[in-house]
Order: sequence, then structure tokens, then C-alpha cells
Amino acid sequence: MEISTMGKVQVAVKIENLEDIFKVDAGTLPADQVRSVNVPNALVDTGAVMLSLPKRLVAQLGLKPYRTRRVRTAGGIVETRICAAVRLTVQGRDFTTDVAEIPDDCPVLIGQIPLEGLDFVVDPVGGRLIGNPEHGGEHMLDLF
Repeated sequence: MEISTMGKVQVAVKIENLEDIFKVDAGTLPADQVRSVNVPNALVDTGAVMLSLPKRLVAQLGLKPYRTRRVRTAGGIVETRICAAVRLTVQGRDFTTDVAEIPDDCPVLIGQIPLEGLDFVVDPVGGRLIGNPEHGGEHMLDLF
């Protein structure tokens, strides 16, 4: 489901702990124990770079920070934690990506790197995500 409000595009997403998924594949964790969250209103932000999750969701997913990085925000330059990868699923397409931790009063933000990996573009007229027209709407990656 997509929601467009005053130029904003929001989409429903599923986010899963990738380490848990690997444990399921290795047979050391039951599939029903994969930590995941469903977010009905993640904000598509083409001005952002990464997938950004509020601190409470990072904790709920059990993501491990592995570095801090200086980031530029509307409030200025701050340091944030970069966390282990997740599987992000949007409209049946999935992409593996690291996560930037953001304050709890911020929405889930889907930036340009996950959008490219999912091969979606923003349709500004329809206020929604669409499959990349350059690929006929098919989920495809450019490797050159």
C-alpha cells in the first residue's frame, strides 16, 4: 500500500534481521524466530542516501552497530550509528542494506541506495513508487 500526502510518498515495508535469516538458512534458528517489523508508512526520501530506522526499531530488530558516521541532517551535522544489514522488502521486491540509526521521533526513511537496489523510482505525478521505466518496470540491477 502507498500513501501520498502533500508530495510525500509513503509505502508499507517489511524489515528483517539478516543475521537471523542466515541462522535460519544454517538450521540454527527456527524461521518463526526471525526478528522483523512491518512498517505501514515508511517515508520515501530521495534526498536521503540510506535506509534509516528509529532507535526503537533498531533495538527491536536486534541490529548490531559496527561504526559511527558523521551525517548531515536538517538539524546540522551529527554522528549516528551504522548497523548491521537487514532485508528490506517493498511491494514484493527485496534488497539487503545497512541501516543508519535515527532518533525515535523520526519516521523510517528509505533513501536512494535502497530505492536503486529495489529498482523503484518515484512517480511524482501519481505520488507513488513505480518499477524503473528504463527496465520496463521489471526488477533489474545495472552492473556497469
